[in-house]
Amino acid sequence: MQYDTPVPKRRGRPPKQPKPLQTRDLLLRTGLEIVTEKGFSASGLDEILKQAGVPKGSFYYYFKSKEAFGLELIRQYGDFFAHKLEKHFSHTANTPMARLQAFVEDAREGMAKYRFRRGCLVGKLGQEIPVLPDSFREGLTAIFADWKARVAAVLLAAQEAGEISPHVDCVRMAAFFWTGWEGAVLQAGLEQSVAPLDLFTQTFFDGLKKV
Repeated sequence: MQYDTPVPKRRGRPPKQPKPLQTRDLLLRTGLEIVTEKGFSASGLDEILKQAGVPKGSFYYYFKSKEAFGLELIRQYGDFFAHKLEKHFSHTANTPMARLQAFVEDAREGMAKYRFRRGCLVGKLGQEIPVLPDSFREGLTAIFADWKARVAAVLLAAQEAGEISPHVDCVRMAAFFWTGWEGAVLQAGLEQSVAPLDLFTQTFFDGLKKV
């Protein structure tokens, strides 16, 4: 009788498996997905828990209330977006205006990828601010201030490089950029199209050369 020769087991460590998200991180990621689609007021805690597959008791172990959860969402989104901006704006191989354009293209592709269902968390919550806890306003205002400062620095670098008019008020135009951008994001969601984003950014970039 012929026996099959057993295959010897390979020595060494088993292949690494991706680590599952910790409960707190899972709640925040799920909450971010839902809130950026529906807004904070319309996002029920039960819906977030069901999608995350987390019992309510675990939620209250990490967060005292839905308000505390929302504040952490704002903080984490602020950190995430600051990292995104830094990735593009610190890429010195590109010219300053090319760095800003790279951010625009990245955001544009992101909206299209999720079929315009997910917007900007800060802009989304900003539209709800009259009915949200007062504690949210401070966090959102701080994030906008950070974004404006980052774009102002890019515009100043572009001005020094001769890419835009020397008469541009970089701080003022950075504030205008985010005001217009958030409006374009909102309209892109309504129209299910990147056209509002393209219209705003092209007009913004053209205007910087003519001031």
